[in-house]
Amino acid sequence: MYAIIRDRGMQYRVEQGQVLTIDLIESAETGSQIELGEVLLIGDGETVKVGTPLVRGAMVRAEVVSEQKGEKIIVFRYRNKKRYRRRTGHRQRYTQIKINEIIA
Repeated sequence: MYAIIRDRGMQYRVEQGQVLTIDLIESAETGSQIELGEVLLIGDGETVKVGTPLVRGAMVRAEVVSEQKGEKIIVFRYRNKKRYRRRTGHRQRYTQIKINEIIA
């Protein structure tokens, strides 16, 4: 069984037991359970249930595995002939979750 969920504008295809990296959830601590309620589609190989826009009563339960940082991104701003140079960096924070259960 699989589901397509929406989390803050991003869509993910998830299956039971899958480990997924999503944007940081500030309120979730490692080991806690979270519920993702925006389920757009549920399929089990033969039948597919498509929501309009969401599937009623469907939800995905997951466990927070860890919090981690992504690769460092260098942002370099430069203006030609003006002696203007700025170099900054950024590391995005992510939450890693494990899908425990898909409830249709």
